[in-house]
Amino acid sequence: MVLEPIYEQAFLGFSYGFRPGRGPHDALNALAEAISRKTSWVLDADIRSFYDTIDHGWMQKFLEHRIGDRRMVRLLMKWLHAGVMEEGELREVKEGTPQGGVISPLLANVYLHYAFDLWANQWRKRHARGEVYIVRYADDFAVTFQYEQDARAMREALASRLAKFGLELHPEKTRVLRFGRFARQDAERDGRTRPETFDFLGFTHIAGVSRRGAFQLKRRTSRKKRNAKLASLREEMRERRHEPVRAQHAWLSSVLEGHFRYYGVPTNYPALQQFLERVRASWHRQLQRRSQRAHWSRQQRRGFDQRFPLPQPRIHHPWPALPRASPSTRGGSPVREIRSPGSVRGAVRVDRR
Repeated sequence: MVLEPIYEQAFLGFSYGFRPGRGPHDALNALAEAISRKTSWVLDADIRSFYDTIDHGWMQKFLEHRIGDRRMVRLLMKWLHAGVMEEGELREVKEGTPQGGVISPLLANVYLHYAFDLWANQWRKRHARGEVYIVRYADDFAVTFQYEQDARAMREALASRLAKFGLELHPEKTRVLRFGRFARQDAERDGRTRPETFDFLGFTHIAGVSRRGAFQLKRRTSRKKRNAKLASLREEMRERRHEPVRAQHAWLSSVLEGHFRYYGVPTNYPALQQFLERVRASWHRQLQRRSQRAHWSRQQRRGFDQRFPLPQPRIHHPWPALPRASPSTRGGSPVREIRSPGSVRGAVRVDRR
């Protein structure tokens, strides 16, 4: 409660994670807006074990940069040094932030504000030849570029920058890829059947085609997230197998509603429908295992689904508000500003009063 108002004045506009009035779908819409502009390349970056490798020395310096009360800084550092209980034993922590701690998201934002945000904002103004847009949600971020040269130059510079603060880009999960309205033509020219895709905040971003044949950004539930969710649901269904069916139905309905509310974005309906069918099939199997002789016919399955209907997929989020006009150049910079709310640039502030 004390720190958040202090740092909200400092955080840049392209930072969306764990901030008041902002959420993952704001970051997703900002990324869609950036891709709709002059984007031909994307830097899909991943910091290896970010929360476990935060350097406490640098964290203290970052906190002291804006907090003059040494008692507050000392209290925060005690929080970081408190250790973690594992199987009844206290394990000393010399780096990283406590997993699940209420202060960890804010401290992670503070660390990346100095280690990444300020540097990236200056880098694109000084070194980029074309347009560069940044979207960050906690330690998950994506950067879009107009030119390949800028993308690869920032990739190399970013690795060096993060290394100064004890962080490392994951070599296998960090890549520069073609993306945007010309990605399909570039893929055909390179002899590939389809453009590359990348994941961001649980969605696989695809350079697709609309019904009219124009470029359209398509987002699907990422396979990794979907399979992990299905695996955890199957395990919990097994544990709940002998509970009353009405109780299972209420629980499963709430889980599906939550899934549809997050992943219910345009172009993702087929993935939601597939998820529902796989959940329904798993539930049927678990219920039949309550008895060794239970085997439902097709008619019995239909009758059960009519008595205990599961929620149907819905698109809960509208299409991103994409720009209609060219953005204005600000301050002679080669990198243009997006002047809409939820800007992917850092200079825009919206008065929400």
